[in-house]
Amino acid sequence: MTLHKTTAPSTVKNAVSGAGAVYEEDVLRSSSARKVLAGLRIVIGWYFLWAFIDKIFGFGYLTPAGKGLIDGGHPARGYLGGVIGWFSGVFQPIGNMGPAVDILFLLALLGIGVALILGVGLKVTAIAGPTLLGLMYLAEFPLGVAAGTYTNPLFDDHWIMGLAIIVFALVRAGDVWGLGHWWVKKVGDGWLR
Repeated sequence: MTLHKTTAPSTVKNAVSGAGAVYEEDVLRSSSARKVLAGLRIVIGWYFLWAFIDKIFGFGYLTPAGKGLIDGGHPARGYLGGVIGWFSGVFQPIGNMGPAVDILFLLALLGIGVALILGVGLKVTAIAGPTLLGLMYLAEFPLGVAAGTYTNPLFDDHWIMGLAIIVFALVRAGDVWGLGHWWVKKVGDGWLR
């Protein structure tokens, strides 16, 4: 895997049409590495999209059957209301804020999942995804939790996915097996990229 310096977005010519924009192959020269990153992007995107679907319908995976939003369940509020540990004083009151909490959480899951699967809006997703994952991590903060609950007392999959999402934006990972090339012609190489 070879990385090299790219043209800064501020010097990109005619960014709205995509002419002169920075593409993934400009940042990451290995075709195999680009395909692996595309696969990882799609897998993490599906992780978010499936969480959205499961919380809407309550298929019995992480959201118990009969507890989905369509059954009158409260996917985010129910979870946040039961948070224990270091940050319970922060998250439990958020869980009592009403239906807007559920709607915002579900929209975040949907938006992040779709953006990652399609390979568009990865710069915005590089902020939204790690922010949501960071909040979820703090709600489940493993330090001080009983042994056997987590495999690591400080780091978990929230960190891995959050950092991976940032990498996707940095290397323009939406260009392979995604709509990145088409998207940059529509929105340019700015923040919507």
